Amino acid sequence: MTTYHFTGIKGSGMSALAQILDDLNQQVQGSDIEETIFTQKPLEKKGIPLLPFSAENIKGDQHVIMSAAYSETHEEIKRARELGLQVDLYPSFLGSFISQFTSVAITGSHGKTSTTGLLSHVLGSIRPTSYLIGDGTGKGTKDSSYFVFEACEYRRHFLNYAPDYCVMTNIDFDHPDYFSSVDDVVSAFQSMAMQVKKAIIACGDDPHLQQLQANVPIVYYGLEEDNDFQARSIKNTDQGTVFDVYIRGDLYGEFTIPGFGDHSVKNALAIISLCHYEGLQYEDVAKHLQTFLGVKRRFSEKVSGSQILIDDYAHHPTEIAATIEATKKKYKDRKVIAIFQPHTFTRTKTFLQEFADALSQADTVYLCEIFGSAREEKGTLTIENLQCLIDNALLINEHEVDQLLQYDDAVLLFMGAGDIQKYQRLYEESKQKK
Repeated sequence: MTTYHFTGIKGSGMSALAQILDDLNQQVQGSDIEETIFTQKPLEKKGIPLLPFSAENIKGDQHVIMSAAYSETHEEIKRARELGLQVDLYPSFLGSFISQFTSVAITGSHGKTSTTGLLSHVLGSIRPTSYLIGDGTGKGTKDSSYFVFEACEYRRHFLNYAPDYCVMTNIDFDHPDYFSSVDDVVSAFQSMAMQVKKAIIACGDDPHLQQLQANVPIVYYGLEEDNDFQARSIKNTDQGTVFDVYIRGDLYGEFTIPGFGDHSVKNALAIISLCHYEGLQYEDVAKHLQTFLGVKRRFSEKVSGSQILIDDYAHHPTEIAATIEATKKKYKDRKVIAIFQPHTFTRTKTFLQEFADALSQADTVYLCEIFGSAREEKGTLTIENLQCLIDNALLINEHEVDQLLQYDDAVLLFMGAGDIQKYQRLYEESKQKK
């Protein structure tokens, strides 16, 4: 029996794919750095062998799946080539794998993971569904009708896929270490649009997505009137957000979601649009939208004494603004304290003023040192360059988290794509000692 060996198995997509193959009764193992990463927990729970990188891991009966973060110079890949084994980059393997299902790719500059998680939950509650979510969650279901997966635009990786459907949440300028401008990002999404086989579900409130040309129907959703699927009468309640959906001007029905903020409503509209296009029943979709518990590191909440602690992956100004908006709508009577760790010097430098504008919507801002990337030069930018653009912004390091104790009854919003979770963990530990 062939063993699938994952070189770089702790990557979020790699971990999720390994879980899927294991669920489908394939032999799976993998290797990575020895540092503990949250994506390895579900692998350990399944008993999937996790090895340190070594050429000795590679044997003659293996099919090697290689993380896009590594190259042909990696010792395991060199050994696999010597043995004549099949070696596939993760995006390439996934592109072939999805062909056995009705596949739904979820892409966009923001909201991919939350939308993938929501669609996986709703479809999976109605019909057999396999899914791959960018938070490291994967599930393989035998005889699946659908395969829902997150498709990342970075380095145009999503062009490895030719899905039946593609949900496009938005287009924004991000990953400035690769994309040269927003027009460059638009061109990547345009290329992706031409590879979709059945239909595109796109947010019509985004002017860039309105420019798309495709060989399949484009169904638009959003809050503005000219969308095919429009949300109206949006209300915040103790249970979440309630809104009516109109299809081309005709009332379709009322929906309730646990989330808050316009971005949560739009994510739900994407799911409603896709499910309606596939002929699923309104009652089923409405029922399961209400029971979604969220995905890892996307508005993950916990109560800590008088405070609410929220962990969120937001690392781009658009995402930060949306997360703060959602926090204020859910916790209208509490102060919002933002603790933010910028992710990569390139992104921080490119969007310095935009970060300042977004963070200024919080009541108080604490800034952590910039979390750098191995693929970039540090340069001369420092966290003080961002601090001076935000009124009364404060700096914080992992040894100074006690200063957050002063904010009784507040929401502490920890945001970032690096190791911001470390700050929250240390803060919780400090509270227990008090």
